[in-house]
Amino acid sequence: MRAAQRGDRRALDTLLREHYDRVYAVCRRLAGNDADAADATQEALIAIVRGLDRFDGRAKFSTWAYRVATNACLDELRRRGRRPLVGLPEHETAENAPTADRPQLADEITDRLTLDDALLTLPPEFRAPVVLRDQLGMDYAEIAATLDIPPGTVRSRIARGRARLAEQLSGNQHEPDGRPTTQT
Repeated sequence: MRAAQRGDRRALDTLLREHYDRVYAVCRRLAGNDADAADATQEALIAIVRGLDRFDGRAKFSTWAYRVATNACLDELRRRGRRPLVGLPEHETAENAPTADRPQLADEITDRLTLDDALLTLPPEFRAPVVLRDQLGMDYAEIAATLDIPPGTVRSRIARGRARLAEQLSGNQHEPDGRPTTQT
């Protein structure tokens, strides 16, 4: 990282390659589709390169990179005014799509799509900490540093986000402001 800050292009390339998969994973889960995730990942990597000289080492580089990625992804979605779309996982094609002789794969894909749909119903302030914790395994301190919010707020948002996910997955719906949807 220090060599990359000094202008060593090989070190920069290595640094970006080491963190690409996790940066993309953050963007993919937040964006909900591959196209927006790829765009946001590219924007995040550009922001990382441009901001490398400002990285001061108070946090781990990965924490800082995930913060940049989270912000880039949310900015990309806001800028485009796009609603995330969920599709088949990128490795699924007509040739290897689930069939009756592979019911476990079909269940896994259904579960993933159901979770992706449910995540997309969460407001970004809940979605980001839930994804960072449950999908990427970051600890609360890393999430707090990544999102620039207090650890107590991280815990609260994760708890509220998980509760909404549980309700969504069980069939209960919420209005955008968090109130339960009233059935008429």
